[in-house]
Amino acid sequence: MTDATSTKTARRPHHWRRDVTELAALFTAVAVADALANLIGHQPDGPFLLVASAVVLAVTAGFHTWWARRHSHAPPPAGAGRPDGGDTEASLHAAGGIGTGTGTEGSAPAGTSVAEGPASAPAPSAEDTVLWRMRTTVRDAPGSLAALCGALARHRVDILTLQTHPLSRGTVDEFLLRASARLPARQLSRAVSAAGGSSTWIERADAHDLVDAPTRVLGLATRTALDAAELPLALRQLLGRCTIHSLPAVSVTGRATGESAPVEGVLEETVMRLRDPSGGVLTIERPHLPFTPTEFARVRALVEFDARLGPRVPRGKDVLTLPEGNEITVRRADRDDLPAARAMHGRCSEQTLRLRYHGPVRDADRYLDHLLSPRFGRTLAAQTASGRLVALGHLLWDGDETEVALLVEDDWQRRGIGSELLGRLVALAVEAGCESVYAVTRASNTGMVAAMRALSLPLDYQIEEGTLVVTARLDAAAVRSLPPYEQAGR
Repeated sequence: MTDATSTKTARRPHHWRRDVTELAALFTAVAVADALANLIGHQPDGPFLLVASAVVLAVTAGFHTWWARRHSHAPPPAGAGRPDGGDTEASLHAAGGIGTGTGTEGSAPAGTSVAEGPASAPAPSAEDTVLWRMRTTVRDAPGSLAALCGALARHRVDILTLQTHPLSRGTVDEFLLRASARLPARQLSRAVSAAGGSSTWIERADAHDLVDAPTRVLGLATRTALDAAELPLALRQLLGRCTIHSLPAVSVTGRATGESAPVEGVLEETVMRLRDPSGGVLTIERPHLPFTPTEFARVRALVEFDARLGPRVPRGKDVLTLPEGNEITVRRADRDDLPAARAMHGRCSEQTLRLRYHGPVRDADRYLDHLLSPRFGRTLAAQTASGRLVALGHLLWDGDETEVALLVEDDWQRRGIGSELLGRLVALAVEAGCESVYAVTRASNTGMVAAMRALSLPLDYQIEEGTLVVTARLDAAAVRSLPPYEQAGR
């Protein structure tokens, strides 16, 4: 049961003054009764009047008892349970369960208010509220969650969803809250700490977080089933802000890296290590917030689901007409395109390969197996009507950043193919929720610089020892919409 006790049912302390008052009232009643008995008893009809009075009093007492029992289950008036106009127990039930220390996972109905302030204080309108994602650790004891919900109620905070993550010591409760825009995160954190919460973490949320956890996981599983390149993005959306590294079992030079993980995976506070379905290890890090066993189980299930489906890439395509009238096809590429990609390398000049790979030309072919793997990003290919590959564009997941890279065969440069691929890659990055993309090239690569400038996005330039890094800050409103073949492939 909850530690909170309603004011209506609280037992008041015993005091000696109340006993003296009750004794005085009793003596007074006896004296009055004796005087009335003497006065009426000496009358001719006195005994009959006393008997009639006793019968009337007995009937009145019986009627009062019957009436009280009949109406004892009527609902209490609003505000009867608490001096400030609300009922503590009812508000805790609305907040997510009274006395539910932290045992089961669930969610409160969207819009269920736990804020029970004074009747004269109106609830804030939707325009005056903000959404917060909050995670805190509480003791695994009856009443701990109720106390936390009560603290949120006193600050007029709505609990929209609630998930619990049981640990060996305590329980992690994850909330989606709607609070007044005038309530700062620091004050909310202090209130939670005062109510028994520890290791509290708060960040702003948006409307996408209103989806409950099972629905979100099913949506991410669907996206992963359609495209193997979606797994890192799905994991990032499932866990929030984190860094994901896919470490291959074999390096680009053909040597074993020694990276491995047990089948069941490893969870170490802020680091997860799981076996990559394509070989090697998936390492997920979140230094600011430890992972819970529940999150680890969800991630492991999603990775196993991806492994069972095997390699897969959407097969949509789009045919473009170049300014001179030639037609090219833009489509997704994967490791099945390795022979065609190597053949394109053979037709490219050393200068073109050097600008793309920033290293010895002889190592260019070694990078293709990594670049064409959907585990490390997405690749778009441009091919002629005869099936000849003439350009590749890569969108690479680099930890918590995203890199774009282009390679266009010499004979097909300066025809707008690179700009076309780059625009589509940036649109894919926007859809994936990336905040920026960067390109690494040489300062002399005017074609790549011109393609980045043609995006009409805010750009940052960094030059160091002849290497140029151009970063584009993404704005979904400024990036053109996805081509039809990509939308159909989703």
